[in-house]
Amino acid sequence: MRPTRPAAASALIALAAVALVGCASAAADSTDDAGASSSDGFPVTIEHAYGETVIESKPQRVATVAWSNQEVPLALGVVPVGMAEVTWGDDDNDGVLPWVEDKLEELGAETPVLFDEADGIDFEAVADTQPDVILAAYSGLTQEEYDTLSKIAPVVAYPEVAWGTSYEDTIRLNSQALGLSEEGDALIEELHGEVDAALANHPELEDASVLFSYIDPSDLSQVGFYTTLDTRPGFLADLGLPLPAVVDEESEGTDQFYTTVSAEEADRFADVDVFVTYGDAGGSIIAQLQADPLLSQIPAIAEGRIAILEESTPLAASANPSPLSIGWGVDDYFALLAGALG
Repeated sequence: MRPTRPAAASALIALAAVALVGCASAAADSTDDAGASSSDGFPVTIEHAYGETVIESKPQRVATVAWSNQEVPLALGVVPVGMAEVTWGDDDNDGVLPWVEDKLEELGAETPVLFDEADGIDFEAVADTQPDVILAAYSGLTQEEYDTLSKIAPVVAYPEVAWGTSYEDTIRLNSQALGLSEEGDALIEELHGEVDAALANHPELEDASVLFSYIDPSDLSQVGFYTTLDTRPGFLADLGLPLPAVVDEESEGTDQFYTTVSAEEADRFADVDVFVTYGDAGGSIIAQLQADPLLSQIPAIAEGRIAILEESTPLAASANPSPLSIGWGVDDYFALLAGALG
């Protein structure tokens, strides 16, 4: 991940007065699958990849960093004081994805302070919002970033794997930190219903083996794709869609959410029904792939079963499912995959 800003990190050493509380005990006596205590009574202890975070009382000023964490409080009616600025998928260059804009309008709220994360987390900007909790259950926080943020406020980091937290566990962890775990569970059930209904609209996908890839048209010597640790194939697998054998094989024993395989091993992709990749929907990537002497041996490519997510569009961003993007675009996403099969 990107390095932290040394100057900002040094400036925050003086923030000991708001250091992470680490010695309080949890009021709860059990944990859910995401590692959070099951009681909404404060103090609350949340376990994650960097240990435990204790939140002494119900947060009043909520900041979020990294991708999509802001959507949990917003979905539950809580407007953050600050959140990460978005560039990928932003259709109007205002730093906010359309489904977040819709929710802010619904809540009658102004856009929160936006943290510019182009060069890493802006610790000073986060500190300036004076949060009493920082949500980052879906993130790739490094130990250094976690330690620095913890000098500002208690931090909810990812539970196990960087960038590998499902949208359900993102909701569980972040809602627990807000004292809204019951509301979080209800939100998960609601989203499951929306996803199931959307999938039912496209029954041809139910047995389809989908490879979520990133194919660089300037280098067709290898095929890059996301492993089962990533939420994109993870989302489809959780719905019961079969994973291509190459994804299962390459996911074993790795802690990486992305990997590559040489195009000379094209036969390993024989069971792929649909290739999903980012690119220019109006471009020539499909023709390029079909003209390549190695990749054209893959049946899905030879037969044009390729779904193109147009780069840096909201639909491309929504393929990485999140609490507010699901209702906005999951049916369109499934329609795109199903269209490739046709």
